[in-house]
Amino acid sequence: MILRYILWALLAYFLYKFIFDFIIPLYRASRQIKKQVNEFQNRMHQQQQQEQVQQNTFTKQTTTAPKEGDYIEFEEVKRE
Repeated sequence: MILRYILWALLAYFLYKFIFDFIIPLYRASRQIKKQVNEFQNRMHQQQQQEQVQQNTFTKQTTTAPKEGDYIEFEEVKRE
């Protein structure tokens, strides 16, 4: 009878150690890793948006055609 209580106590102790020394730290670490991955993805998404905005402003500046009065046509003059 006392052997049964000792076995139950040992089982409870090992279960306690397993939960608090393995399961809970593993859960906390995985939660922290997920948080860091989400932060990294958010930073990458923001960086891509900034690059798109910069690229759009650059293409708008370079694709504007000169106005009619701004462009002077050049003709080569030949000397004889």
